[in-house]
Amino acid sequence: MSDDVDDGRHDFDFLHGKWQITNQRLKERLTGCQDWLEFPAEMETRPILQGLGNYDIMRTTFNRKPFEGLSLRLFSPEARKWSIYWADSVSAVLQPAVVGHFQDDTGIFFCDDQHLGQPVRCCFTWSEITEKTARWEQAFSVDNEQTWETNWVMLFSRVA
Repeated sequence: MSDDVDDGRHDFDFLHGKWQITNQRLKERLTGCQDWLEFPAEMETRPILQGLGNYDIMRTTFNRKPFEGLSLRLFSPEARKWSIYWADSVSAVLQPAVVGHFQDDTGIFFCDDQHLGQPVRCCFTWSEITEKTARWEQAFSVDNEQTWETNWVMLFSRVA
């Protein structure tokens, strides 16, 4: 398959480069908490595997400590879906992949995971994508996707 096909492999090309991020993270998840923490971060995304993937490293200070997060995104041409993996400097564990695709300029990705031992359905949503901005959200459901709690929002601004 040639690299110029529109099968979804270029969906994350917008993310290549350097970004400033405003993070908004729910202080406590799945407790009814309405208090949000806000903190800045910087991130750089690079393509890998001849365009079938990319990775980024996000750096910030969280809870007064240096923090790094790594996202690894891999595209399956056969399934026409992306798998997104996350690891960070707190646990140093590669988390289960969220899997999905873009439709109508919005990317939606799901996985089954756990939060503090409680099974959750996790959803990543990419939206509001322009050449200079993007929005990412993470939400959890504990009731088979009947309701969702958004617990982390990242607002991206491209660094010139």
